[in-house]
Amino acid sequence: MSDDPAWLMLVYRVPSKPSRLRAAVWRRLKSAGAVYLANSVAVLPESSTAERTLRTLRAEVEQMGGSGQVLRAEALAGQADIVAAFNAARDAEYTEVLSRCADFQAEIDKETKAEKFTYAELEENEEDLAKLRGWLDKIRTRDRLGASRAREAGTAVESCATSLEGFAERVYAAETG
Repeated sequence: MSDDPAWLMLVYRVPSKPSRLRAAVWRRLKSAGAVYLANSVAVLPESSTAERTLRTLRAEVEQMGGSGQVLRAEALAGQADIVAAFNAARDAEYTEVLSRCADFQAEIDKETKAEKFTYAELEENEEDLAKLRGWLDKIRTRDRLGASRAREAGTAVESCATSLEGFAERVYAAETG
């Protein structure tokens, strides 16, 4: 993880109407982990994946009747601000994972207290844990600059897995009487 990453920048224009076009571009950039430097100017740390993503999105913008350019950029000033914005975006995602982990733990606690030790509940919780792990993996893939909450989120997801293991043991014990 470098302190001075090179950046890929997408500068684009889409027609003002319908607004769903702008929203579609925004959603795609957000899912890629890009941060906006200004309206219609977004950056990602340079990588082959980021380049493919931005080139594909540029082509989609042009199909929408807009225009776009993908540029390789080096910050001559303000690099720390861009890195901070990028890491803040990842930390916000990690914070959401932490919130969902708390919800997951509360659900396990509720089902344990109610002694709802069924395979249906176990399966539902296994699916929820798989979603949490998948979401965390996606964030980690985007987190190329070392956001501060990464370890905390990883620990929380593993704690969820441990809680689920304990719940599963209770389900198996309930089955055998």
